[in-house]
Amino acid sequence: MTGLEGVSGERSRAQMRPAGRTFEIVLIGAATIVGIALLSLRLVFQPFNIPSQSEVPALLVGDYVLVSKLAYGLSKYSFPFGLTNFEGRIMASEPQRGDLAVFKLPKDGKTDFIKRVIGLPGDRIQMIDARLYINGQETQRTPLPPYRMSDNFGRPVDVPHYTETLPNGVSHEIIQRNGDSGYWSNTQVYTVPPGHYFMMGDNRDNSLDSRTLRDVGYVPFDNLEGRAEVIFLSLDENAGASRSWNWPWSVRWDRIFQRIK
Repeated sequence: MTGLEGVSGERSRAQMRPAGRTFEIVLIGAATIVGIALLSLRLVFQPFNIPSQSEVPALLVGDYVLVSKLAYGLSKYSFPFGLTNFEGRIMASEPQRGDLAVFKLPKDGKTDFIKRVIGLPGDRIQMIDARLYINGQETQRTPLPPYRMSDNFGRPVDVPHYTETLPNGVSHEIIQRNGDSGYWSNTQVYTVPPGHYFMMGDNRDNSLDSRTLRDVGYVPFDNLEGRAEVIFLSLDENAGASRSWNWPWSVRWDRIFQRIK
């Protein structure tokens, strides 16, 4: 009896080995599928958070946005770890004036910026008395009620607020904190090189953008990562993503799932 029990036990263990191996294969397969799915999702959409006021009023500090990485096709910056030897774009589609686009800063190829596409290849861009001129034509600027925001000391301040309409008919809101006499109210003429784009912030007097040729300048098409589509989370700028216990009181619910214009 004992001997038979031993044989029976050995057979049981032998029979269990294939089952364990099958479970291991299934687990590896499931992990592979999940990994491929996450990578595929990363190639389609990527989340970004907004750290500055340069795109106020469209985007606020503490907004978290989903960026469509297929909007302009895929470049080396579309992949999680970059492809240094890859040049050009797959399924390329050119951006349009008025798009809010995420791009890699040309001078380092690492820092992510989000700005509005203002100038296309070959365009001439200039600011005259705080008005935007594209190819010698003044863009339409319609006054809106003053925009309430905080100054550098956290005090509320009302600033000039407008709707700006670009030559393709796309409209967006801008603010000009310093009115018509800001540092960037009058600029040189910028001629956008082939294969490049001219980017500007909607907060015209508080944006580091293509107007500063040394710091940002003209943005190559290959540096574009995608187009901002929707706000999926918005937290009061004093909350911080790490302070999750404050979220119920810090979430700006009216901005959740808001389409970006």
